[in-house]
Amino acid sequence: MSVSVEQIQELRKKTGAGMMDSKKALLEAKGDFEQAIRLLREKGLADLSKRAARAAEEGIIESYVHANHKIGVLVEVNSETDFVAHNAKFKEFAHDVALQIAASDPQYVSTEDVPADVIDKEKELYAKQAKKEGRPEAVIDKIAEGKLAKFYEQTVLLEQPFVKDPDMKINDYLGSIVASLGENIRIARFVRLQLGQD
Repeated sequence: MSVSVEQIQELRKKTGAGMMDSKKALLEAKGDFEQAIRLLREKGLADLSKRAARAAEEGIIESYVHANHKIGVLVEVNSETDFVAHNAKFKEFAHDVALQIAASDPQYVSTEDVPADVIDKEKELYAKQAKKEGRPEAVIDKIAEGKLAKFYEQTVLLEQPFVKDPDMKINDYLGSIVASLGENIRIARFVRLQLGQD
């Protein structure tokens, strides 16, 4: 089986992966474009976990002010080297993250940042709701876990659907950037200001 240069370029454009990675994914997926995207995302997440232990102490602070001047964001995105921090793709990623924060108002960067007492309160609330709805006792925990995943999608930056491509979570986007640039990259912290809100 062979794949065309056009297919490889289209996959690169969609995922940000390198030429060889795109070609390998298309060959492995036997030309199935969606399967190739899944393979690249899985690889990006695998690469992300391998690189996560490496220190990311360089980077940039990106800002975004919404057109109405009522919402502003500062976000710190780290890389391993100053070279990558000045890369156009890295800067675009940082800008997209700032835009995401402005649009979706997350409260935490990752699920690990959510305090245990907040998780416990959410689970308790979902369990009470399920009991009120008359759900069987055996499935209440599963219902609470499912609703907790939805809570994460709303409040945790890495779990949110990307505003520019809702089929991709921010974590998937991060994985594709890590795979493309070959370094550990992390979103360290952010602040979102909205006029008239504390």
